[in-house]
Amino acid sequence: MRNLEFKEKMHEYSQWRVHLAQSVEMYHEWLNRYGLNNAHSTNSILNTLNGLQNDRITLAFVAEFSRGKTELINALFFAETGVRLLPSSPGRTTMSPTEIFYDEKGGSYLRLLNIESRLEDISLAEFKQKPERWTEFKLNPNAPTQMQETFKELIATKKVDLAMADRLGLWDEQEAASRGVTNPSEVEIPCWRHALISFPHPLLQQGLSIIDTPGLNALGTEPELTLSMLPSSQAIIFILAADTGVTKSDLEIWLTHISRARSGKTQSLAVVMNKIDAMWDDIGGANAHYEASIKSQIKASAAILKIDEHSIFPISAKQALLAKVKGDDSLLQKSQLPSLENFLATDILKQKRSIMINTVVRDVGSLVSESYSLVNSSLKHASGQMEEFKKIDFRNQDITGKLMAETRDKQNAYMANVENFQSSRRVFIVQAKMLIDAFSDERVDTIVNTARHGISKSLTTYGMKQHIRQLFDDLRDLLQNAIDTTNETRRLVLAIHKKFKDEHGFKDVELPVFSVKNYQIELEQVFEEGEAFRTSTRVTMTEQNLVVEKLYSTLIAKARSIIKHAQTDAITWSNGALNPLIYQIKEHKKQIESRLQMLRKINASKGSVSDSIASLEAELEPMKRKREELAIIIKAMQLDARGLESQS
Repeated sequence: MRNLEFKEKMHEYSQWRVHLAQSVEMYHEWLNRYGLNNAHSTNSILNTLNGLQNDRITLAFVAEFSRGKTELINALFFAETGVRLLPSSPGRTTMSPTEIFYDEKGGSYLRLLNIESRLEDISLAEFKQKPERWTEFKLNPNAPTQMQETFKELIATKKVDLAMADRLGLWDEQEAASRGVTNPSEVEIPCWRHALISFPHPLLQQGLSIIDTPGLNALGTEPELTLSMLPSSQAIIFILAADTGVTKSDLEIWLTHISRARSGKTQSLAVVMNKIDAMWDDIGGANAHYEASIKSQIKASAAILKIDEHSIFPISAKQALLAKVKGDDSLLQKSQLPSLENFLATDILKQKRSIMINTVVRDVGSLVSESYSLVNSSLKHASGQMEEFKKIDFRNQDITGKLMAETRDKQNAYMANVENFQSSRRVFIVQAKMLIDAFSDERVDTIVNTARHGISKSLTTYGMKQHIRQLFDDLRDLLQNAIDTTNETRRLVLAIHKKFKDEHGFKDVELPVFSVKNYQIELEQVFEEGEAFRTSTRVTMTEQNLVVEKLYSTLIAKARSIIKHAQTDAITWSNGALNPLIYQIKEHKKQIESRLQMLRKINASKGSVSDSIASLEAELEPMKRKREELAIIIKAMQLDARGLESQS
């Protein structure tokens, strides 16, 4: 599949996402039009719309130095510029992790964060919120050669004394010794710690985001890359060299940074065996031997990495870029890049589409189901009541009076139960606040500040490790304590629902689910990932406190984020837990009032009973239109597969 087709698939996905957002907006307008909106539904819908509008498909390219990773990015996405846009010539390796995307508000720029920022206790995520801390170069997206020249900053280096290199975590004494270097007066280091590139390339405008990670050294000294950025990507593309296969450093990246990043997640993965052109000449043009050699290397690499051979794509990024620039279709096919492009255009985009629709179903689906059930129930009740009235002899005044009296009695009894509900609701509000407070910032801050203080006072990595263990133990206890509060709150909600079901025939409702278990699992994964990073060969051998400090800062930030997410979900759950019942209570009240009103109309009518019934039947039409409108929205949101319309 050609890159052009990948662009087309990406465009199709972008349009599909826009249409999905429009259908969610239609539902919001429908709720407002019929007075069914509330703070909970509005918040859920606006969060969903924000997620759809700011959605990005992030591809993380990971490899050791000199595997042709940046050349592959050039070939896949930027060949139409006619130049080697990102620096990827031999000896010109990208030194800083680079994110490429389109920032509509910020425009076209290259932002670079100085390497000395590593000495500050500020995360990369926090630095991204401080544009003034970055050195910015403006880009002219209509001048590829100007951009190409500006991007040379990505490979900029400088020399600093050994002490500074060591403080920055960029001096590895054992590695230097293996190269015959001992106690140098100066050490060459990257000028920049991180790079952000924004320009209006069509793929970037449609939501594509690229992470270019420069080798084991960067991954080993920036825990945030491994523990936050890689796990959050849609897919990881890991690049090997065909002529070397899986080297020791390749395997370390795979085990420490990629396997852990993908642990328990549904990330797509492609392993690219680049530089197959280096083998073209080695076999003297014997195609059969060449193919056998490639297959042998794929089989060996798959066995070492413990993956399926079909996940490995042999290509030549260099020849693919050349082929695209020259328009040489034969060379492009020989480069085998189209097979990787086909993977990007099908598997990854298909998975991303599935993720997005599942997100909409999770966040808005229950609201839509609730709305459809309410509308359908109201219409069914009104229609059933109409059929009942058709069978009653309303010429008998005694019957009419008796029906009105019975309905008033039901109304009085029902209103008394509504008063009881209000009391139960007040109890629920108190219980829900206890649940939300279980994850409060104050409680988390106390735990985190204690850990940070202990870590800052520790003189050894062992001491730091003990404090981070205590942090996670305390957070585990916090989540465990929240389970009891969650169970009590849920039992209360179920009891309230059961009372109205038993006494007034309310239908069963699918209560929103809130569980602490998912956050417990996430917290354990973060701890395990941190331990794997801390005990990795590179970190253990360097014994650099700076890297360990960065690691623990990253772990604390991730742990805090998990607890904050738990609190946000607890708030969302508590805000919506009683909504299905509240809707039914309001609707039941309307139905009783509607019955009384219809009886009064029939009783007071001077015309025939059939005329009154016909007039009342006409009032069903707006209810039918209301249901039909929602059915159209459900179809547009692609939620009809959940069987919502089967309730009609």
